[in-house]
Amino acid sequence: MIVTHHLFWITSRAAGTAALASASVSVAVGLLISRRPGTDRMPLKAAHETLSLATLVLIAIHGVTLLGDSYLNPGPAGITVPFVMAYRPIWTTLGIFSGYGLAALGLSYYARGRIGAGRWKRLHRFTALFWVLGVAHSVGAGTDAGQPWFLVSMGCVVLPAAVLLAGRLARSGSGLGRPAARPPVREAG
Repeated sequence: MIVTHHLFWITSRAAGTAALASASVSVAVGLLISRRPGTDRMPLKAAHETLSLATLVLIAIHGVTLLGDSYLNPGPAGITVPFVMAYRPIWTTLGIFSGYGLAALGLSYYARGRIGAGRWKRLHRFTALFWVLGVAHSVGAGTDAGQPWFLVSMGCVVLPAAVLLAGRLARSGSGLGRPAARPPVREAG
């Protein structure tokens, strides 16, 4: 069998689509974990960690397989440096930023002892921002973004995560998980 650029392109598309699905479910599970304090969350935490790591592997496959695509021919800089790839540079750059952010914040879990649990939790909340950038990248740069199969299948995982995120933002008042300011308590008197 002769390997053609089509194989690399289709593999990158498949990995990108799977990365978006995996990231979306991971974000949803992470938001569910944060909503259920005081319960046995170990099964959810294990699923969240597994999905997060799978997402990072899929993002790496998504980018690296593009190196074999002779049509795009992005080169290493095209898949790692913002605004270098000629193909839809803004949308591609959003994907690069998303990949870096998700990798840094996802892998920071393993350094939370050094970072400090409170600081790590505050930083980890920005994962949602990088997930949103990944969704934007998928819609703006994805060759399948307008296809009904893509819209329906990705809607099934993106929309629940988006609804949970919107609820989290509404509860927090003004930011990614930051509690809303509470009015001062007045003494009766």
